Amino acid sequence: MSEGIESILTETRVFPPFPNLVPDAAISGMDAYHVLCQEAERSPDDFWARMARENLNWTTPFAQVLDESKAPFYRWFADGEMNVSANCLDKHLNTPTADKTAIIFESDDGQVSTITYKQLYQRVCQFANGLKSLGHKAGDRAIIYLPMSIEAVVAMQACARLGIIHSVVFGGFSSKSLHERAVDVGATLVITADEQVRSGKSIPLKSAVDEALAMGGCEAVRHVIVYNRTGGPVEWNERLDLWMHDVSANQPEECAPVPLNAEHPLFILYTSGSTGKPKGVQHATAGFLLWALLTVKWTFDSKDTDVFWCTADVGWVTGHTYIAYGPLAAGLTQVVFEGVPTYPNVGRFWEMIQRHKVTVFYTAPTAIRSLSKAADSSLEFHPREYDLSSLRIIGSVGEPINPDAWMWYYTNVGRERCPVLDTWWQTETGGHMITPLPGVTPLKPGSCTLPLPGITAAVVDEAGDVVGPGKGGFLVIQRPWPAMIRTIWGDPDRFVKSYFPPELKGAYLAGDGAQRDADGYFWIMGRIDDVLNVSGHRLGTMEVESALVAHALVAEAAVVGRPDATTGEAVVAFVVLKRSLPEGEEAVMIARQLRDWVAKEIGPIAKPKEIRFGENLPKTRSGKIMRRLLRVVAKGEAITQDVSTLENPAILDQMSQSH
Repeated sequence: MSEGIESILTETRVFPPFPNLVPDAAISGMDAYHVLCQEAERSPDDFWARMARENLNWTTPFAQVLDESKAPFYRWFADGEMNVSANCLDKHLNTPTADKTAIIFESDDGQVSTITYKQLYQRVCQFANGLKSLGHKAGDRAIIYLPMSIEAVVAMQACARLGIIHSVVFGGFSSKSLHERAVDVGATLVITADEQVRSGKSIPLKSAVDEALAMGGCEAVRHVIVYNRTGGPVEWNERLDLWMHDVSANQPEECAPVPLNAEHPLFILYTSGSTGKPKGVQHATAGFLLWALLTVKWTFDSKDTDVFWCTADVGWVTGHTYIAYGPLAAGLTQVVFEGVPTYPNVGRFWEMIQRHKVTVFYTAPTAIRSLSKAADSSLEFHPREYDLSSLRIIGSVGEPINPDAWMWYYTNVGRERCPVLDTWWQTETGGHMITPLPGVTPLKPGSCTLPLPGITAAVVDEAGDVVGPGKGGFLVIQRPWPAMIRTIWGDPDRFVKSYFPPELKGAYLAGDGAQRDADGYFWIMGRIDDVLNVSGHRLGTMEVESALVAHALVAEAAVVGRPDATTGEAVVAFVVLKRSLPEGEEAVMIARQLRDWVAKEIGPIAKPKEIRFGENLPKTRSGKIMRRLLRVVAKGEAITQDVSTLENPAILDQMSQSH
């Protein structure tokens, strides 16, 4: 397993916690961190029970903490009842937070609107009452396919209020991806918009929903509710379609939250797996919200005065935990942004931090790398040209951040006075698992540092035995935690096979390779399966291969990742056509055609950065495609491995040509 994992534990720079952050931090000092870790280690049930009672409002208190009787299908607080929306909104109504700004929304064109906690509560209640009047109820499933907006948060919170299980689909995904998810989840409701706006351009969403529903298998859908974002043209189906504002119109501004079992599914979020079919990761009500709130408090050291900005989209888990739920449960003011960091110029993020006086900023290494390049070539938009003095904490999410990008971020955005929180977690974990803490952790560029209290992370070998410092291995979590994935929707066997292989002795397999250094710090080395991490988004190689092979010209395809300075990993596709090998301009034209095809089938994020054509693929004599060798070719490295088992070793030279 450790093949290809080279030691990066040569980083010697260490940045101690900033003294001004330590005294009033949520976890103040390493001793306080160890006390919490020891409490969780000594008596996990008591620790998690205390956290759940102190941080969540329950309609029916729980007595049982963890039910392990059907492991690994763990159940947490399963005899208790609560409602996530009530814990995000209602609990603030009789406090000063009611009149506090909940969301500062900035649209692509720079227009700003705000909404208080009380107003957000009223909007959510009106929409929930509208959904209820249409017959949607607890246990139903809704697809949400919306742009970044206050309306997206309203839709998610309204579903949570009624116990409707939502599945948010990123607005950049194609109608085919939308169709797959709607069919798999058995959706009865779709909430979408006429269009979304990015970089000054309107991109249709409603038409993608129409295409998805026309593919068949979505007959359970009873309503398509449309947010009128741009007023752009839409085809209207009188039987299915309703405007979002009409659904909410004249509805009462109060809607009693439905008390739900702690294990009631809050949402299903699809993430890429190593087979072609995306996995519907199922998260439970109480455990997810508890961890979302705790990690906002601990990792971001949240204060009542914070202006929090997570730049993720709600189509990804980061936008669930750190936009739609965690910050609202904590009563924070947060920025929600519709656009992209490079429009109308590459200073957009810095200008927004300056204008909204953002104190906690959380973005992806891809954005940091691309903006650092842009800043160095367009000094006018360098972060040093903006007043970023409001910042006190900066973080990164989605993939490991390399030391060079870390240092640029620390120096130019944080001005060497803000800790960089390199957070490791996954769709399946629900929230941060391994991360620095502002009042606790000495920082090392490139390391996500230490696990949070209650999280028993380890690096193990193929037999499940813990390996020593500096040795590569599998990253695992050895004990269950409340926010963990409960199952894969409709596929419990795949859940067990994917995350709890028997050789790992009951530990959760994260799917990442890792090392620990002599200080116990974790260093994430990349995926160990056939899942790529492109700009922080997980893509299954099988998904991209399946899309390519579905094209009329393609006979066979193999997809691998290679390191990329901007996106972390880039998609490289090796393609065999059903015709003779193309050359020159023809090869470029076909490659462009195939890229566009993948974008249509999956979404633009999956477009191969390179396409390489060959007369066939490198295979063993038993017919297995040697992806290990293709990864070497994709990186432009010399092949030093033994290729004697290949049926056609000469094909590797052919595959070295990029288009």
